[in-house]
Amino acid sequence: MTITVTPTDQACGAEVIGVDLSASLSETDVTDIRAAWLEHHVLSFPDQKLSDDDLERFTLNFGPFGHDPFIAPIPGRDHIIAVERAADETAPIFAEAWHTDWSFQETPPSGTCLYGITIPDTGGDTLFANQHKALEDMSPELRAKLEGKIAIHSAKRAYAKDGAYGTGDKGRTMKILPSDEANESFNHPIIRTHPETGQKAIFGSIGYIMGFEGMSEDESLALLAELCQWQTQHAFQYRHKWQKDMLVMWDNRSLLHMATGGYKGQARKLHRTTIGAR
Repeated sequence: MTITVTPTDQACGAEVIGVDLSASLSETDVTDIRAAWLEHHVLSFPDQKLSDDDLERFTLNFGPFGHDPFIAPIPGRDHIIAVERAADETAPIFAEAWHTDWSFQETPPSGTCLYGITIPDTGGDTLFANQHKALEDMSPELRAKLEGKIAIHSAKRAYAKDGAYGTGDKGRTMKILPSDEANESFNHPIIRTHPETGQKAIFGSIGYIMGFEGMSEDESLALLAELCQWQTQHAFQYRHKWQKDMLVMWDNRSLLHMATGGYKGQARKLHRTTIGAR
């Protein structure tokens, strides 16, 4: 089979067909997929019948497994988590805020893989925002405010015991593990250079960024709000519509993403792996 990559008509993203991800990939296939991933930032692979072994094997073609804190893996696996919601669940939608996965780690992961198992008939889209394009199109005035700034990243708003998914978060299907470790922080430049392409991009957003070095809390929040309004606008977005048996991989170094709802009364389940930094 020949791999065919078809870009979306949106700010990023492409569909890939002509490859069976349930089989071991050739070196050429891995090279071609990596090149498409780096160019389009998010790839979808429809009509893939994958076991958990297949999902793990595919992930390891692109880097080591990343570390997934604060969410329990599925039984019998160390590197797969379930992004899951029951049909009758009433807790807030998980990850319905712009972020890049685990940017609060000292060495954030390269990417994420997500495989659709139970997909609702309507709703449940994932939004992506191209942070290379957001930086390229940014006004000189806003860019000047960001140049040289070091952002302070932390998981505390989400995964600390008093966070959004903390001990007060009840009735959720996903097995979230709030911890005092979420109060830790690591710093990263707000404008980062992609280690494989050399392209610059905005890294992170108000979801995991607490503030900036050398700025007061009020100053930081004002700049973060201005940045978030810019970096997530529709012109930079790709709206991904899920299908059962579809694998999606995205580059956390290039994108923000967020979950959406719209499927009340329907179940949703996907299995996720993290591609660690090489």
